[in-house]
Amino acid sequence: MRLKYLLIIICIMVLAVSGCTSHEGNPVNNSSFSSLNNSTTSVPSTTTSTGSSDHAEVSGKCYKVVDGDTIDVEGVGRVRFVGVNTPEKGQAGYQTAKDYVTRMCLGKTVGLDIDNTKNKDKYDRALAVVYVDGVNLNQELLKKGYAEVMYIPPSEFNPYSWL
Repeated sequence: MRLKYLLIIICIMVLAVSGCTSHEGNPVNNSSFSSLNNSTTSVPSTTTSTGSSDHAEVSGKCYKVVDGDTIDVEGVGRVRFVGVNTPEKGQAGYQTAKDYVTRMCLGKTVGLDIDNTKNKDKYDRALAVVYVDGVNLNQELLKKGYAEVMYIPPSEFNPYSWL
């Protein structure tokens, strides 16, 4: 009977220790963000701080533009531009917004200021302000008329201040 308990304790210890290992050799670690209550932000270990903006917490190369307000970033995964909404496929302005984001982001290193109040949306996308060369693209989408404000509390960002 004691042997059974000893084996269980050893298994628990092995599992606990194996969860503490680093994944630094893995260039894309999409499981890095905490999904517990969407209230904390965990920075992937493979991303680094960026000089593109004082506000950017992490950075990575944009390898895909999904639409005018969603991109895929190495080391982070799918990112939704927080506080803005661009037209959906089939709506007027969709291609213009997507083309702008493609021109600004695709193949470039982007800086992300992840929303610390709510870091993921219901589709498990990271919510962030996206910076390229120090430019807040969320704000630029609004200024250029490619997007509308979409404020969904709670959020640390006030997109109305970008107008």
